[in-house]
Formats: sequence, C-alpha cells, structure tokens
Amino acid sequence: MASLNNTSIVLASGSPRRKEILSNIGVVFSVVKSEFEEDLDKQNYDGAAAYAQATAWMKAKDVCENWDCSKLGPIPDVIISADTVVESDSGEILEKPADKSEATRMLQALSNGKSKVHTGVAIVAPKVPRQGDAIYGKSFSETTKVEFAELSLSEIEAYVATGEPFDKAGGYGIQGAAGVFIRGIVGDYFNVMGFPVHAFAREIESMIPPILEHA
Repeated sequence: MASLNNTSIVLASGSPRRKEILSNIGVVFSVVKSEFEEDLDKQNYDGAAAYAQATAWMKAKDVCENWDCSKLGPIPDVIISADTVVESDSGEILEKPADKSEATRMLQALSNGKSKVHTGVAIVAPKVPRQGDAIYGKSFSETTKVEFAELSLSEIEAYVATGEPFDKAGGYGIQGAAGVFIRGIVGDYFNVMGFPVHAFAREIESMIPPILEHA
C-alpha cells in the first residue's frame, strides 16, 4: 500500500461504497467519474461476470482516453474502475432499478433464492508505454454467492420506500437495511458492497513495479 500511495490514483466511479472501501484500506485517491454510458450488449458476453468486467474496462478506458489536463491536472499513474451486477437464480442480469416497480420486481426475483453478485474491476496505468494501441492494465471479476430469505411483498415495499435500492445493483445494499434479508454469503462481503478488496490487492501487486517505474 505504501508503494501504491507513492503514485497518483484516480477512482473512475462516483459510488460512495467504493470510495468508502478504498479509503478504509488506506488508498489515497481522487474521483473522476466515467462518462461511459454502460450500454454494452449483454448478448455479446459469456455471462454476467464477463459483462461486468467489460463494463469496468470501458469505464477506465473512457477516463484514460478523455483525460483533460487543463481541467483535471496531470495524467494519473493509476485509474481504477468497477462495475457490479447481480445475477438471479434464473440467470437474469440485474443492474440498478429505474423505479419502484423495477426495484420491487428485482427483490421478488431474489427472494428465497441463491443469487450471485459479480463485480468487474479494471486497473489502468496510463503512463506505462502501450503495446501498439493497447493501454497497459488488467481487468478481472470476482463473484460472491448470496442467499436471500423469503420476502413478503410488504417487506419488499417497506424497503423500497426507504429509497435505498435505487443506486444499487439488484436493488439492495447488503451494508444497509437489506442486510436483514440475507441468510448468508459465500465469498467476499466487500464484493457485494461493490469492490472486492482482496482480489484488487492480489491483482495490482504485479502491476506496481512498472507503474512506479513510469510514475
């Protein structure tokens, strides 16, 4: 972490959960939100995890390739992005609900079931020389299994009324009131929040030497 914090780091996400998680493990960073529309065609990817990983890469690439030094200052050494989706028992990819009815439908799909939370992460180092047109970086995904209790419609409606579901994949946040709905998880808790810290630390370790060399 000390080596990483000798570099300038940008988080290409406005997610308060990701900001909290990275801050809690000691990462010093600034935030520049990606403008990528997150409109990739799900049919082009082999499953929800691959879709989330591709979206994370596009977010990081967007910030990297559209960096405006006159507005944002010097190009950063590291850009980190992530994207989280929930996969229901039936294999449906659930992203952020647009309204109350969609949030209700998502929670009904998760009720009394075993779903999966997939977070794709991309790490890009803009200053490391490219190989051809390829940006130096890597992407990966992490999956956590989540088991929901059976939820009544009144419980779902009460939760939706809190407003908590609307900026969260699958329409819930495990760290909030929805925690009472969840029987258990298999995998990284922080992945369900939106950022798999162990996998991030594992993956970025091999990138630190070339990042420091060109910082």
